[in-house]
Order: sequence, then C-alpha cells, then structure tokens
Amino acid sequence: MAGAGVTLEELKKRLAEFAKERDWDQFHSPRNLLLAMVGEVGELSEIFQWKGEVPRGLPNWKDEDKEHLGEEISDVLLYLVRLSDICGVDLGKAAMRKLELNAIKYPIKPCKGSSEKHTQINAASHNNASGDGVAGSIYSDNRTSNSGV
Repeated sequence: MAGAGVTLEELKKRLAEFAKERDWDQFHSPRNLLLAMVGEVGELSEIFQWKGEVPRGLPNWKDEDKEHLGEEISDVLLYLVRLSDICGVDLGKAAMRKLELNAIKYPIKPCKGSSEKHTQINAASHNNASGDGVAGSIYSDNRTSNSGV
C-alpha cells in the first residue's frame, strides 16, 4: 500500500487497525492526540529553523534531509487523521468546506496577489448575513453541530 493514491479513508482505517492491534485506543483521547501532533509540528519546525526562506522543491537539500522532512510531515498528517477520526469529523469534507469558506472570505478580485488578512480587505462580498453560504455537515456520522452557529 505504499505510494500514491492513498485516501484519507485508507489512512483512517490503517491507523485505527494499528492502534487496536497495540491496544492504544485507551490512550487516543482528543487531547492526547492533539498534544502529540503539536509535538510533531515542533519537530517539523526544527527542520526549517534558522534556514531562512527555502525555495520550492528544496533543490539544495540532501536526499536524506528530504526523507527526514517527509517522515515529520507524515507524523503530523497521521496524528491529524487519527484526531479527526476520534472526534468524528470527516476530514475530507471539513477541508473542502473550509476551502469553500475561504473562497467566500477571500474573493479573487480584491485578494489576488495580496497577503493581507481578510479583515484588512475592504470587500463587501465576504459579508454574508444569511450564514456562511456553505452547506453540508463535516461530521462523519452526518449529524449537525450543536453550536447553533
């Protein structure tokens, strides 16, 4: 199963099996998974610490450094997938919904080529009085949020 084309669903299933086989479900609370992921983000950050801006594709990096980077990025991804599973959030749906929300928050015309925060951009198009304009639940069991928002 190594290689391209792996889905979030496949990762979720493999992680659940991995944890079950080791009797680790008892330790996989949302808090514990989040803190573990934050630790991995710290390890990922250390790779870039003190390097300044790094060009896309990492052309001057050694293969072993790129491999190490891939391992740390994978650690973050795996914890994120496991956390979303334990919390009952469909990560794929949540990510797609977030992209839709960002498209509303950052309309192309006023935002193109700008690094300004949405609160700095004077665009009426991202004020949506009737809600966020995006339908669909991000919860994996198709329930809705109780937040009332």
